[in-house]
Amino acid sequence: MSPSPVPLRLLAGRLSVDFANTIPANADLSWDTLIGFLEASHIATPERARELLALSHSDPQAAETLLGKAQRLGTALRNAFSALIHRQKIPREWVERVNEILRVTDGHDELGSADGSEWALEFVAREGGLEWLLAAVARSGAEIISEGSRARLRVCANPHCGLFFYDTSRTRRRRWCSMAVCGNRSKVAAFARRHASARSAKA
Repeated sequence: MSPSPVPLRLLAGRLSVDFANTIPANADLSWDTLIGFLEASHIATPERARELLALSHSDPQAAETLLGKAQRLGTALRNAFSALIHRQKIPREWVERVNEILRVTDGHDELGSADGSEWALEFVAREGGLEWLLAAVARSGAEIISEGSRARLRVCANPHCGLFFYDTSRTRRRRWCSMAVCGNRSKVAAFARRHASARSAKA
């Protein structure tokens, strides 16, 4: 029986931002993590994800090639997003990593539905290579980069987190990658500080 991909929680609100968050900043991307992302983001079905996991043994060269491209794309996106947030210029070499994937993935967008009631825009590749798996990520990243200073990219306010997110809130004041995770931790820490101060004042 084939192993299952690594489960991931995608919180950023845009595909390419979640992808940038998935790429380790100071380590190599693992094949299991890449396939886990592809399944969690619905780029690959669970069945296809299991087939892809096995590819690292059946065709390690193909897996290594895709992994290298994914690592380069994710690093370029993370660097570009950081530059956007800090209002810095995005070097051409980072954009070229995105264009590299856009260039080799010939295909089209198409409306698809699993059950016929909910429709979603999906990318359908014209060729059968593995690069198409990264096409939607590259397209999403290109859209955000082209937004420039209008992009609603943010970094989580938790200084120990560092995850990017795309602020789609009505007020545009979202501060946390996840209210349930970092937002809640901040509330708990603030509560503890207030009570510590109150105890000190009474002493």
